[in-house]
Amino acid sequence: MASEQSSTETEASDVYDEFETRVERISNVGNAAGILRWDQEVVMPDEGTPARAQQLSTLSSISHELLTDEETGRLLEELEARDLDDERAAVVREVRRQYDRETSVPQELVEEISETTANAHPTWKQAKAEDDFETFAPVLEKLVELKREYAHHIDPDADPYEVLFSEYEPYIELETAEEILERLRDELVPLIDAIDDSREARRASDSRTQSDDSDLETDAFAGTFDDDNQEALARDVLDSLGYDWDRGRLDTAPHPFSSGTQFDARVTTRFEPEDLLGSITSTIHEFGHANYTLGLPDEAYGTPLGEARDLSVHESQSRLWENHVGRSRPFWEQFLPVARERFPELEDVTPEEAYESANQVYDDNLIRVEADELTYHLHIVIRFEIERGLISGDLAVEDVPETWNDKYEEYLGVRPETDAEGCLQDIHWSHGSFGYFPTYSLGSVLAAQLYAAAEDELGEQDDRIRDGDFEDLNGWLRENVHRHGKRYTTQELIERATGEEFTADYFLEYVDAKYSALYDLES
Repeated sequence: MASEQSSTETEASDVYDEFETRVERISNVGNAAGILRWDQEVVMPDEGTPARAQQLSTLSSISHELLTDEETGRLLEELEARDLDDERAAVVREVRRQYDRETSVPQELVEEISETTANAHPTWKQAKAEDDFETFAPVLEKLVELKREYAHHIDPDADPYEVLFSEYEPYIELETAEEILERLRDELVPLIDAIDDSREARRASDSRTQSDDSDLETDAFAGTFDDDNQEALARDVLDSLGYDWDRGRLDTAPHPFSSGTQFDARVTTRFEPEDLLGSITSTIHEFGHANYTLGLPDEAYGTPLGEARDLSVHESQSRLWENHVGRSRPFWEQFLPVARERFPELEDVTPEEAYESANQVYDDNLIRVEADELTYHLHIVIRFEIERGLISGDLAVEDVPETWNDKYEEYLGVRPETDAEGCLQDIHWSHGSFGYFPTYSLGSVLAAQLYAAAEDELGEQDDRIRDGDFEDLNGWLRENVHRHGKRYTTQELIERATGEEFTADYFLEYVDAKYSALYDLES
């Protein structure tokens, strides 16, 4: 009997090993495509697009063929009939979900989407540079049609936007995302209004004392800053936070991003002569993404256990480092002296002034990536509503600019004067990434919940941040988030890390306390 059991276990192990080898091949094809996309956005010559589009399309086709092959289906069925340990069962679960989605979609459509998005990127880039939505509109219309068709193949009875959202968030219901976005809109708007009232009261007051003169409307980082020195400071930031240069690098891109694996997690940022603070926060944000990737287990590379748990969790890591660390008072007490070494013109700036400048609220800002911590979420709501309308067919592509501008006027009281600062500002739709935007707000919400849980276990982090000591915080994130890869669903991971279900409570409490103190709001 024992011999039969041993033989069965050996057979099961052999089947799993064969399955894992196939999964690793698929993963490696995808990772190779990721490097080509990084190259396209960072260093590829302008005229390289036609060849790159074909290269990416070919890799996409190979990956699709490997995943949807009958042998993959056979191995999945065999393994699902066996009693697997939790880790192997998680790998099978993740591959099964991907397999079911991709076997629903014709390969020709997969290739067409890949080639269209590769060609869409330079078209979007040109349209933005020339402030010409009409150049991008036909490409956007084609992408909307292709993604509708894609969603229909996966689940013809479902809301196509819900199908696309689940591409990025398979384990958070769209209804949950909608509820959180609505709660943020409903509770942040009164807070932003109160900040506006406080700002107006400050302007009207003639009784402010000299000690009050660190006016929150004053930018402590105003000036013109050399790109080379900004890059040096960005490297200082990454050094301070503990970025592993042996497994990463820093480059520039028009739209900052990070990409890679636990062995090669690259950061990009951007430098604007008059936006030093923006380059710092952008670098910290992308560090958070890369740091998560670098925290994934080496031994699980090539399988879902060595991959990040989808976009909201990924965004929670970037938002945690950008906002809870990089926009904190103790961070600027620690980092401002470093910034002064690169830019002596900051000599008279105090840590408090730097902290206040990093947390100014601008309800008239048009650009999402430059938005403050509060109004940012209204930028997300606008995109969410527009892309839902596009996918449902309730909004025509030609009407996007006017609808975009109307919503900015309604929600933020400001109207874009150009499409470049309006509906052409984001890269996402050129990638065919419909359903992506909500994950930014979900990530901010989760960041606050995770940070609160970390402080519950480790104690307040202010003193450690002030000392430039991020080891305990990063260790907690490694232990409770990074090392698990995709072993758990998103909701399971959140509950294991924090002891609670996903909630917006911590984020709303955090911003209320922070900005009430900054703007002297009545509690």
